[in-house]
Amino acid sequence: MNIYITKLIEPTEIFVEALNRWENDPAIVPLTRPHKNKAELESKRQITSEDLMARLEFHKIYLIHMDDQLVGEMNYMVDPPHLFNRKEQGTAWIGITIGESEGRGKGVGYQALGYLENEIKKQGLRRIELGVFEYNDQAKRLYKKLGYQEIGRIEEFTYWKDRMWSDIRMEKYL
Repeated sequence: MNIYITKLIEPTEIFVEALNRWENDPAIVPLTRPHKNKAELESKRQITSEDLMARLEFHKIYLIHMDDQLVGEMNYMVDPPHLFNRKEQGTAWIGITIGESEGRGKGVGYQALGYLENEIKKQGLRRIELGVFEYNDQAKRLYKKLGYQEIGRIEEFTYWKDRMWSDIRMEKYL
């Protein structure tokens, strides 16, 4: 298994199609973004190349490949307003999606996040923060294995399985 990462400079049709597939996959939608209710959870999203170009103004986006297949994406932004700890300037907020099932449970996320942490460190940033929904046990285990520690919770943050769940905020110093 060969894992490699490329930085997204300009969205390709292949990436836009993959992202729209992942954004609407019922198996991973509850893991990737918060929802206020069942209708929002089940609603479909359509992302365009223009949407991604606008996103690139504030995000660094990286594509995750396993062998010759695009299996996921990860990104970071610096000092967004939704940080739990806003007191420390120069904090990277990260996100990762392993969109293709072939890439899950094989260490792809572990390797990809190591790469992302190095990219963040090269930018002179020393702190990373992230959010993970309390029911996402696999992601919580991964983040703990990588040295992230819980710093707080935002209660009633996202809807899934007929109830509201917390968002666990975690941090790591590089």
